[in-house]
Amino acid sequence: MKNQRDFQGGLEGGRREGVSRREFVKLAVAGTVAVSVSPAAWGAEAPGAMPMRTLGRTGEKISAVGLGGYHIGIQDAEQESIHLVRKAVDGGITFLDNCWDYNDGESEARMGKALREGYRAKVFLMSKCDGRTKKAAARQIEESLKRLQTDRIDLMQFHEIIRLEDPGRVFAAGGAMEAALEARKAGKIRYIGFTGHKDPSIHLKMLDAAAEHQFHFDAVQMPLNVMDAHFRSFATNVLPRLVKEEIGVLGMKPLGFGAIVQSGAATAIECLHYALNLPTSTVITGIDSLRTLDQALEAARTFRPMTGAEVAALLARTKEAAANGQLERFKTSSQFDGTTHNPQWLG
Repeated sequence: MKNQRDFQGGLEGGRREGVSRREFVKLAVAGTVAVSVSPAAWGAEAPGAMPMRTLGRTGEKISAVGLGGYHIGIQDAEQESIHLVRKAVDGGITFLDNCWDYNDGESEARMGKALREGYRAKVFLMSKCDGRTKKAAARQIEESLKRLQTDRIDLMQFHEIIRLEDPGRVFAAGGAMEAALEARKAGKIRYIGFTGHKDPSIHLKMLDAAAEHQFHFDAVQMPLNVMDAHFRSFATNVLPRLVKEEIGVLGMKPLGFGAIVQSGAATAIECLHYALNLPTSTVITGIDSLRTLDQALEAARTFRPMTGAEVAALLARTKEAAANGQLERFKTSSQFDGTTHNPQWLG
C-alpha cells in the first residue's frame, strides 16, 4: 500500500508540474529500474554513518560520496585545502578524486600534503592523466605520483575521453594504455578506468574498444544528475552496460557544477540523493569549503533508497529545466574541456 500511495502522490505532483500520466509512468518505470539494481542496503548500515559501496568487480569498498579533486587547489591558502581533505576523511569520505592537470598540478600537490601523517592509508586515491600517447601518459603518471607523495595510486583513469578518436588513440600501438599497463605491472597503479563528460556514445565507443582488445576497465566516470536523465543521458545509455559488465560506476557533476542548484530546479541534497540512488560506486562532488563538505556528508548519511515514484516526481519537476542541456554545459560547449584548450597535454 505504501508504494501505491507514493505513486499516487508522485503522480499528483507530476500533474502539477505539467507532466502527463503517460510521461510520469515512464519516469516511474525508469526510477524503479534504477532502484531495482541497487543492493538492499544501499544506504548507511548504521544511522549517521557513511554508506560504503563496492567498486565494480574489484571488491574494493569505497565511500558512497567522493571528494572532487578540482576544488582542492582553489582555496587562497594551501592549509585550507589540506584541512578540507583531512576533515572529509575524518568524516568518512574515503574516495579521493584528482587529476594531473587540475589547477596546474596544485590540486595534487595539496592533496599529497594532506595525505601525510597517516591519512594516505585511510583512503582510496584516484587520479587521471590526459596523455593519449604512451610517452605523455607515462610522464604524467610519474608526475602525479610525485605530487601526491605516494608510491601507488589506487585508480588511474584516462581523462576527458570526449572525442570520437580518443578510444583509438588510447588503445593504439604506442598509446596511453601501454603506459597504464606498464605502471600497473610495476605496482605504481592498481586499477585502470576512464572519464568523460561529453556524449554517452563516446563512452560506449571506449567500452567497445576495450572489448576488442580483451581489456576490462575497473571503473568509468561520467555525469549523473537529474538533468542527465533528460538530455544525452549517460544514465540511460551507459549505466546499464557498466552494471552488466561489473565496472565500477563513478558519478560526477551531481550538481551540474553548481548550475542545477543555482537555477532552483532542485536542492543540493535532492541532487546528491538522486545520484546516490543510481547504482553508483561513488558520487564525486566538488567540495570547496566546510559548508559544502557538511552538505555532502549530510546527503550521504541521510540517504535512503528512493521509490520509483519519488524518482519520477523529481525528474518530472526538472524536465523543463533540462531542455537542450542548458544546465549541463559540459556536454554542449567546450567550456569545461581542458584538453581542448590545451591540446599539448594529449601528447
